[in-house]
Amino acid sequence: MAIETTSAGILGLIAIMALVTLATRFGGVFLMSFVPISPRVESFINTMASSVLIAIIVPMAVEGDLGALAALVATGLTMLALRKPLPAISAGLIAAAAVRYFL
Repeated sequence: MAIETTSAGILGLIAIMALVTLATRFGGVFLMSFVPISPRVESFINTMASSVLIAIIVPMAVEGDLGALAALVATGLTMLALRKPLPAISAGLIAAAAVRYFL
């Protein structure tokens, strides 16, 4: 199956991706409405969020360039210092942009 890379084709792809995203989000909420939230299930949900974050960060730290490493360090240090995600994300973006611009 091939979709043309015209404006209509690109907009069609974006619409398909949006529908798939919505279906997975709403589907997950729908399925979880049938699961009683016990302490064990709550622990699983909290742990799953951390494991997904680690699965994204570790490959970037191992195989990423100097900009990615600077972003990880800046984000981590800012998060430890301020304990607020928005300034930490901003610091990581600025660090990556600075390293990639100047090096």
